[in-house]
Amino acid sequence: MSSIWNNRISVSIFGEAHSHTIGVTLEGLPAGEYIDAEAIAAFMARRTPKACCTEEEIRRNKALPRIISGIHNDRTTGGQLCAFLQNPEPVPADDRNVSPFAQPGHADYTGAVRYRGFTDVKEQGEFTDRFAAPLCFAGAVCAQILERRGIYVGAHIAQIHTFKDNPFDKVRISRDAIISVRKKDFPVIHDRKGWAMLEDIERAREAGESLGGIVECAAVNVPAGVGSALFNGLETSIAQLIFGISGVKGLEFGAGFSSADMIGTQYSDEFYVDDHGHVVTKTNAHGGVMGGISSGMPVTLNVAFNPASPGQEGMGCASCVVPRAVPCVEAAVDIAILSNMLDYPNFC
Repeated sequence: MSSIWNNRISVSIFGEAHSHTIGVTLEGLPAGEYIDAEAIAAFMARRTPKACCTEEEIRRNKALPRIISGIHNDRTTGGQLCAFLQNPEPVPADDRNVSPFAQPGHADYTGAVRYRGFTDVKEQGEFTDRFAAPLCFAGAVCAQILERRGIYVGAHIAQIHTFKDNPFDKVRISRDAIISVRKKDFPVIHDRKGWAMLEDIERAREAGESLGGIVECAAVNVPAGVGSALFNGLETSIAQLIFGISGVKGLEFGAGFSSADMIGTQYSDEFYVDDHGHVVTKTNAHGGVMGGISSGMPVTLNVAFNPASPGQEGMGCASCVVPRAVPCVEAAVDIAILSNMLDYPNFC
């Protein structure tokens, strides 16, 4: 198995579900970048939205990461940035007498086959969302470096079950629109639609059911020319990290699967020079990426999450993984964009 993602930046996640600590190491970050510990804490706190998580859930996930190396006097040193995170509920390592068939929808059976029964069947550490916390730490660090260059990544709950939020404006989404959603206790654009989602989550919880949904994410002010063709494309980097998040079952950029219903003239985005002298497109069906390389338009994507299986520890409310997945999606996109930006002219 691999818990390492490596592009220009390397992200290595370590630890197990039954460990008292898990952690993350980042390599390749530029030196001299100011890192605000309070901003990291605020980013990670969004994994437990107040609107749908209990006080106990919020308390258990409040522990701050302990930075071991890589930052001195609030500045990156250019060396390995290593952080430990306290595991809120370690799983006993000796509790291995649970059948791999006991939890439908879990990775217990597939993990037992792949690793010949030597993994902890009760809690497949590598397959749980406990590792979303170190991913969010890494993303929070990368987000600060990007935002200092004017690049902002934001996400919201686009859909839970059959209830949908208003979508981002894929052509004109702004930094302010992204920041305003971050500040909400329940990350939606239209609050009334968010209330309907919360009621649906509560109904599912009372019925012992779970719900899936979609997170929409956008990155603004990404300059044109970031990324590469074929296997080093910007979309490829983002997809690798997105599918490392527990519960992800689908990903689309721009018009995504809707493009299958279009004809060429509907999908093709026409370029023009705006009043500020910038080359932009009138529409954004391509989602800000063409040929694996950014076009200068907002990078937009939708991420689909399956309903949590019975008894599964979700990334959000017990009956829906989506609310706490929002910062995880942001983190993945932050890491991927920064990694691809490092060889961009005049970035560092």
